[in-house]
Amino acid sequence: MQGIPPDSLRRAVAEVFARPEYRWATGRSPLQWLLEQIGRLLDWLGTLQTAHPGGYRMLMVALMVLLAGLVAHIGWVVWRITRPTARTPEREAATGGVRLEDARAHRERAEALAREGRYAEAIAHRFVALVLALEQRRAVVFHPSKTPAEYVNEARLDPSGSASLAALVGRLYRHVFGAVPCADREYRDFAAAADLVLQHVAPA
Repeated sequence: MQGIPPDSLRRAVAEVFARPEYRWATGRSPLQWLLEQIGRLLDWLGTLQTAHPGGYRMLMVALMVLLAGLVAHIGWVVWRITRPTARTPEREAATGGVRLEDARAHRERAEALAREGRYAEAIAHRFVALVLALEQRRAVVFHPSKTPAEYVNEARLDPSGSASLAALVGRLYRHVFGAVPCADREYRDFAAAADLVLQHVAPA
């Protein structure tokens, strides 16, 4: 060993430990990658603030406006979801339109709206018709102030019926409150599923 130059020994050791089987470092986890990206973003923002104060302020204002718009949109969606579904038919009842207690009238109103291409409104009336039909079977207690989701927990249905009612409420929220486009096929599927729910009323 005394005849081997130190540089040659260090070089040989370095070459050995450079081989893949001696690489002990593990790959980065998704969390580590995310933290690195956040760190890079913060470094970039710090550099931008120092080099271009005006651009940094404009970026901050734009981000605050975007955040305010996002919060407002979330609030609007929550308000639409938690608003009782039956209020629209209730207003019609006050003006001599469809009566809240008449399930058949709501079914007919839903069909009329579907023929006019107003499918989201048709689905809303079809859901009210279902709730009123369930009330006639003493499976729920209808009230205009209740939200659709409340009927899922309240309805006296077998497990299959409860799952179907929950799925219908999900569709109702998407099309009526979430403004997801709805066509004749979606309305017909909704109406057919609503009819099936009535077959799953559990015995008292």
